[in-house]
Amino acid sequence: MIEIVSDPFPGDEAMRRLWRVAWDGEGPQSFQPILQRSLGHAAAYDGTALVGFVNVAWDGGVHAFILDTCVDPGYRRRGIALQLVERAAELARQRGAEWLHVDFEPHLEAFYRQCGFRPTAAGLMRLV
Repeated sequence: MIEIVSDPFPGDEAMRRLWRVAWDGEGPQSFQPILQRSLGHAAAYDGTALVGFVNVAWDGGVHAFILDTCVDPGYRRRGIALQLVERAAELARQRGAEWLHVDFEPHLEAFYRQCGFRPTAAGLMRLV
């Protein structure tokens, strides 16, 4: 049974393990500063194993942003990511956000539409 938890503050070792399998990379040196500055985050657990995660960043006002939605490949196609985004939206709403933004690659458009996002015009500038 997968449990979706709000603001569990997973440790760096658990986050790094999930990041490796989900993103094929190491991620930040420590996830703790990110989690501490977030409006909220949600995680999916199978027992004590972290199998999914989403972060909710914010501008300090009414705009919140979904970041780093990921699920362990062995747990995909079970609705976990959808549950994580739903929890993230609930947290953002409860904490005063009026708008929830997300950027995604084209192959994820159907997923984010299923989550309730609608397309908008936006801009992006690469800084590095």
